Amino acid sequence: MKPGMEVGQTATITAQVTEDMFAQFEGNVVHEAYSTVSMVYHMEWAARQIILPYIEDHEEGIGAAVSVKHVAPTAIGTNVYVTATLTELKNNVIITEVEAKNDKGVIGAGKVTQAILPKEEIHQKLAESANESC
Repeated sequence: MKPGMEVGQTATITAQVTEDMFAQFEGNVVHEAYSTVSMVYHMEWAARQIILPYIEDHEEGIGAAVSVKHVAPTAIGTNVYVTATLTELKNNVIITEVEAKNDKGVIGAGKVTQAILPKEEIHQKLAESANESC
């Protein structure tokens, strides 16, 4: 991991709610609103923005944990702003607090934990996982 990552760094992404972000299961729309699945995706994407400048060519980030509370609905066409703030850095583990807002206020909050590992280690773990499932 390249030097320079520090507690307090932030990254924000913006997304506009579209139909493919609706709450749905197996293609059946439950609510025509921004889904928790989409919120988690955007939270992970915002958190990843923090680590991207620090990943070396032989490394990659991998998700380790996500916790989220989805506290308010958001309709189609509405902008969502997701900010990740680095709160803890433990060796290769990066912990960020994440918050999602629309123009009316907070719609979700949580935590994303990522680890930066050598690509070879990730590939090895995937290969072991594939062998276990056979």
